[in-house]
This record gives sequence, C-alpha cells and structure tokens, in this order.
Amino acid sequence: MNQATPPTVVIVPGLRDHVPGHWQTLLATRLAESGRTVRTVPPVQEDRLDLASQVGHLARTLAPVNGPVVLVAHSAGVMTTVHWARRHHANVRGALLATPPDFGTPLPEGYPTPAELAEHGWTPVPRVPLSFPSVVAASANDPLASPERVAELAACWGSRLVGLGTVGHLNPASGYGEWPLAEELVRTLEGMGSARVPTGRRA
Repeated sequence: MNQATPPTVVIVPGLRDHVPGHWQTLLATRLAESGRTVRTVPPVQEDRLDLASQVGHLARTLAPVNGPVVLVAHSAGVMTTVHWARRHHANVRGALLATPPDFGTPLPEGYPTPAELAEHGWTPVPRVPLSFPSVVAASANDPLASPERVAELAACWGSRLVGLGTVGHLNPASGYGEWPLAEELVRTLEGMGSARVPTGRRA
C-alpha cells in the first residue's frame, strides 16, 4: 500500500447491528463517498449474543485488508474489539471506542443479563492495555455505563478518554444520528503519534 493511502476504516457495530440512521452507518457512507475504503463487520445471523461469533466476524472482515486500519466501534462492538485484540493481530493504526457498556453490572431491562453475558463469553472484560492507540468516547449519562466505570476501562486499556457530555448511549434513541466528531477522531487516530485529541462536544 502506498504510504499516502489512508488506512481502511473498519466499522464494528454493537449487538443491535446495522441501523440506517446510526452515526456509524452515516459515517461509513460519508467516508466511502469521499473515496475512503470502508468495511463494516457483517451481522451475526445466528446466536448474535455469542462472543466467539462476533470476534470471528471481525477477524474475517480484517483478514483481506492490505495495510493499516482504523477501527470504529460502538457499544458492544467495543467489547468485541477488545476481546478480538487479545486473540488476534492486525495492522491497527488506532481504534475509536465509543460508549462501551459496563458488562460488570446489570444492564437495563431488555438487555442481556450478567448470566447471559457470562454464558456467551463476554465476561470477564479484558482489562489489559491494547497494543494500538485508542480513544474511548464517554457519555455523562449513558444508561449502559457510568462515567466512572468507562473511565476505569479506558485507563485499563491505555486509551485516551474523551468526554462527550450528555449524549445518552450515542445512538438514534439518544438523538444520534449524525455525529461529526467521529470523523474528526478518526483523522486524529490516523496520525495518533503527534495529534491532539479533539475535545468532545455535542454536534
């Protein structure tokens, strides 16, 4: 790959997969229209709660990529990414890890229980430094994780923590939608060595 060629952007959705109005979907479309190479991890068709299946889909999405990648993960996709990083290797330039859930405490009604998460391999959550630069984008009022627990995870992973303010779970139910800061953070990760991480803000 030519050094001037930007990294491939790999979108890692959460367990609810591909939502047309989700910021990840909109980001992928916008980047592709600008000429960037973008790959999205396809949804697991059977037993989507199975961690091994989610990690396998991410690994297969990365396998044919020639050159560096930037991972853009949201929600449970963040957990897929950190579990993948313990088992696999790729030329990862950096990872945007947006609003990771706290799988160490019970989630709201309608989400998997701690027992279900443990049964399907999601817990314990890896708490070791990632081998690549990363940014954790945290919400001050995420129903799936407290800011304190997200900050703790970011510290364990060696990630830079970016506070977004009160953005809920950063999904369509919370009004996102477009999230322009994502593209800015992707650009930051592409040159992580010397770049300054932008300050979080509502878009």
